[in-house]
Amino acid sequence: MLRTVYNTLLHLALPLIPVRLWWRGRREPGYRTHVGERFGAYARRPDGPVIWVHAVSVGESRAAQPLVDALASRFPDHALLLTTMTATGRATAESLYADRAMIVFLPYDYPWAARRFLAHFRPRFGIIMETEIWPNLVRGARQQGIPMVLANARMSPKSARGYGRVAALAREALADITAIGAQSEADAQRLRDLGAHSVEVTGNLKFDITPPPETRERAGALRSLWGERPVFLAASTREGEEELLLDALSCKAIGGLLTVIVPRHPQRFDEVAALLTRRGLSFARRSANVPVPADCPFALGDTMGEMFAYYGAADVAWVGGSLLPYGAQNLIEACAMGTPVIIGPSTYNFAQATELAIETGAAVQAANADGVMAEVARLVADPAARRRMGEAGAAFTVAHQGATARTMRIVERVVGET
Repeated sequence: MLRTVYNTLLHLALPLIPVRLWWRGRREPGYRTHVGERFGAYARRPDGPVIWVHAVSVGESRAAQPLVDALASRFPDHALLLTTMTATGRATAESLYADRAMIVFLPYDYPWAARRFLAHFRPRFGIIMETEIWPNLVRGARQQGIPMVLANARMSPKSARGYGRVAALAREALADITAIGAQSEADAQRLRDLGAHSVEVTGNLKFDITPPPETRERAGALRSLWGERPVFLAASTREGEEELLLDALSCKAIGGLLTVIVPRHPQRFDEVAALLTRRGLSFARRSANVPVPADCPFALGDTMGEMFAYYGAADVAWVGGSLLPYGAQNLIEACAMGTPVIIGPSTYNFAQATELAIETGAAVQAANADGVMAEVARLVADPAARRRMGEAGAAFTVAHQGATARTMRIVERVVGET
């Protein structure tokens, strides 16, 4: 019954989809491209057998990197198909995988669109990253004999409550997934409680992401542009958080500090630039690639694909999405670069990683923006504390690697059973 209601609501919303894509395309033109793919219409198909990986947006596309490398090594005779849902996710996937994968949008979860997608590409198996569970898609895969693996799966208490409101539909969808590799035992148990079977704890793939070989060189080049002064990185900021930090910073003078703000989404680069301008704050854009004047207190990180370098060039970093209830962005990248981490109160997307990072001394948590700036001031004044946190972060990252190998064992088993 719930599936019928779900499909009815989807079809009632169908006339609104072009309007929604056009509206979102005002800020992100990528939403106005490849519209046919949203409904299962594709012009071409890779030659030979296909492995399909779905990564809904930026974070999942980046998290998939070690798994994509492992799949390419294990199945060298297979073509890789990578699907996303968001325009920024597609752009990220193209920057990471364009030389070795076909990248397209996944269709919306209409039964007929899912069938068209699966029939067109005929993947040998599919891997869905994290929590992107679409009932008609996974049902169609099962009906066509395509094994599905949910990898790097997480299920926060908030998400579990949401799925619980449509428990019967969630139970059906999870039953259609062949195997699940969860990030933690807590995630695994919540998935089991919702009706999932064949759930194993594999750990977090994001620990296995290694910085590109040229990262240290790029970080050094960035630091030379920023000058010899303390650098605070506000990384992957979300809407509303920049204002909170700027208010707190105005009340906490830290001599000579350069604050580098890197918005999470590129469509907000100009928005944050306008915010700084309205407040009368001078800033330099990273995209200009010129030295930041010594009397300029802010830099705007308006480039893509440089987050590891940003972390490597900073003295201390706060990880965005954690001051307001966004659930936080990825703090593991900062730890991997040996950068002391400050994180706010909202961490449900990285709850276990945050808890472990704090326990090992790689991160500290602040209750609000004032607390963040107090920690910045403390760490800027204490090089020994920064060094201890950086060393703890690097060790913490290494200690929790191995999720890729564990996930690949699930894939091997699933493929062997088909």
